[in-house]
Amino acid sequence: MATSKKPITKNQIVTHFAKKFELSKKTASSIIDEMAMLATNETKKTGAFTFPGIGKLVLVKRQARVGRNPATGEQIKIPAKTVVKMRIAKACKEAIVPPKKK
Repeated sequence: MATSKKPITKNQIVTHFAKKFELSKKTASSIIDEMAMLATNETKKTGAFTFPGIGKLVLVKRQARVGRNPATGEQIKIPAKTVVKMRIAKACKEAIVPPKKK
C-alpha cells in the first residue's frame, strides 16, 4: 500500500509546533532537537526510552549466527551486535491501522 504523499519534514514539524504553542520557530526547533538528543542519550545509558503515546526505543543484543551469502549460497558467520529498535505503542498502532473485526 504505497501513498503518493511525502512524509512531513522537520521544518514543517517546527512550523506546526511554533503555531500550535505560540513559540518562535527557533524555540520549537530547539525543543525537537533536545527531544532527539534526550532519546539518544537515554537509550545509550539505560537501553530504552519511551516516547509517550508513540512507542519505545530499545537496545537489542543480537546473537552471533550463521547466514548465507544470497549470491553464492556460501555460509558466512554473522557476528553478534547491538541494534536499536522502535516498538510502537499499541494505541498508536491501532489509531493508524485499526484492528480487523472478527
